[in-house]
Order: sequence, then C-alpha cells, then structure tokens
Amino acid sequence: MKKLKFAVIGAGHIGKRHAQMVVENPHCELIAIIDTDESIKKETPFQVPFFTSLASFLSSNTPVDIINICTPNYLHCSQAIQALDRAHVVLEKPMGLSTQECQEVLNKSKETNKEVFCVMQNRYSPPSKFLKSLIAKNQLGEIYQVQVNCFWNRDDRYYYPGGTKHKWKGIREKDGGVLYTQFSHFIDTIHWLFGPLTITHSEKHNYSHSDLNLQEDTGAFFFHLPNKGTGSFNYSTSVWDANMESSISIIGEKGSIKIAGQYMNEVVHCHIKDYKMPILEDTAPPNDYGTYKGSAANHHFVIQNIVDVLLNKKPITTSAEDGLEVVKLIEKAYML
Repeated sequence: MKKLKFAVIGAGHIGKRHAQMVVENPHCELIAIIDTDESIKKETPFQVPFFTSLASFLSSNTPVDIINICTPNYLHCSQAIQALDRAHVVLEKPMGLSTQECQEVLNKSKETNKEVFCVMQNRYSPPSKFLKSLIAKNQLGEIYQVQVNCFWNRDDRYYYPGGTKHKWKGIREKDGGVLYTQFSHFIDTIHWLFGPLTITHSEKHNYSHSDLNLQEDTGAFFFHLPNKGTGSFNYSTSVWDANMESSISIIGEKGSIKIAGQYMNEVVHCHIKDYKMPILEDTAPPNDYGTYKGSAANHHFVIQNIVDVLLNKKPITTSAEDGLEVVKLIEKAYML
C-alpha cells in the first residue's frame, strides 16, 4: 500500500497536531519536522529527521509528497511558493494576509500542477455539515437574515506568554488581525454556506488591546447574500477571561435555526416547516492550547481528504480558491 510522505513546517501547537494526525492515518507517513527553534527537536515525540529551515529540507532532496505549513501567518504564502516546486501543500489558516500573495500561490499551484489544501476544519463539524445540507436542499426556503457572533477571549496570556511579548501574535504585519487569526474559520463558514457574499460596510474598535499593533479587537461587518438576504458578523476578542460564544442564526422563509456554543458546535434551535431534526454525530472538542481554546479539532478530516484526493482522485474539500475568497472578504471588511 502506497503511503503519502508528509513533512510539517512549524512545530507549535497546530504543527504538532498536524504531525500527530499524519502519524495516525494508515495511508500517511511523517518523514520530517521543520522548525527554526532547534530546541524543539528534543521535545518533539516524533522520531523523524529535524530541519531548521524549509530551504535546508528542500536542498536535502528528501522524498516528500506533501508539506504542511503551520508557521506564523505572514510566512504562509512565501513558504507555499517555495514548497510547491517539490510537493503538494497544506496551508493552515489563513491562506495568506493579502489577496495578491494568495493569488501568487494559486498561480504557482497551476504552474507546478500541485495541489494546495487550505485548512478550514469547521466545515467538518456535524452541525456545519447539517446546516450545509439544509441549505443545499432548500429546507429553509429563501434566506432572509444571517447573524454570526464570535465573542472570544484573547488577553495577556495569549499575547504576553510568560510575561514576554509574543514574537508575532498581535503584530498586524505578522498576524493580520483577529479576523485572520481568530475568526477566519467562521468567515469561511458563511462563504461556504451562502457565498458569494458582498460586504457593504463595517466598523471596528480597539477596546482592550491598545498596547498591541492591532487595528481592532472588536467590530462588525454587514453583508448581502447572493439573492435578497442580509447578514451581520459581530466579533470580539475582548471577552473577559474565557471564550463566550461562536454562533450562527439563520431566519428563512420556512423556518429558523441557530448553531451556538463556544465553537459553533451545538444546534440550540431548529424550527422548520414539516421537518424533524435528525440526531447528529458528536462534535469534536476544541483545540486546547492550555490558557485558551480554538476551533474544533478536526484536522484528521483534513489529512484524510488529502489521502482521498491524491490516492483516490476525489475532490478537494477546502481548496486554494476557497482560501483566497476568505482573504478577499477579510480585506474588504478591514478596508471599509
């Protein structure tokens, strides 16, 4: 049985998660870890060759099929362009910090005939798949209104771990802002469910992070659906002490639904004409980073989709085109 050979660049929380999911998939093999911090070599549980740069790994001519890029946001596109000369690429969110650099990755992918898989793991959550099916089958009828609320905590424990300023988090040129770093998965959700969207206006404020080079920690943007419906996306990382909510409420011609919980992981309201809601699979727990939590830990589905695409010729679940569209929406929300 052929096994796909994976290298993971960036051995932080998410990089370790990618590596573990590769190890656990019977069709995959982890062949290298790449990180600029050589001390991680002693800490990593993965007994594979360790490289301190993408360039040194590529020059080693180690056979590789896929390179998973789990580095800081501002490095994603430049490293993807390097990696695509040798392998398919997995890009953690966000795909990039501008539509221009994301388009360059897309162009390189076509030039090299290599695939780019963007990580948008919220699509795999049972409530998200349930909602996608409802909309695809027109169970709600015409959609009148959509409201998304993402209210999280990101305080000094995140931006000043151990009392020292983080190297890239909270620096606009490196992390892009909270819509890129915290909430791009949820922007992908509305793009996936309803797109293409047209953002009409936005507002943003920095209430509790004035010490950081961020353009906002709290804000909202408003959008039109392809037909008549409207929507709003409200967000904040100024919630005290712990994440509060990630939710989506939909009002339609034939019913209404709300998915909520801290990570958009629970169907809390479903009232639809002539419809009985099915029992859903359990939702994966959130990624737990110790002092804070992130979105659902669905990376095993991402790795399996890569296997399905490259070995079984199935379609990509989250493509580079999808990643580009999310970045376009974020750029527009920040621009207005």
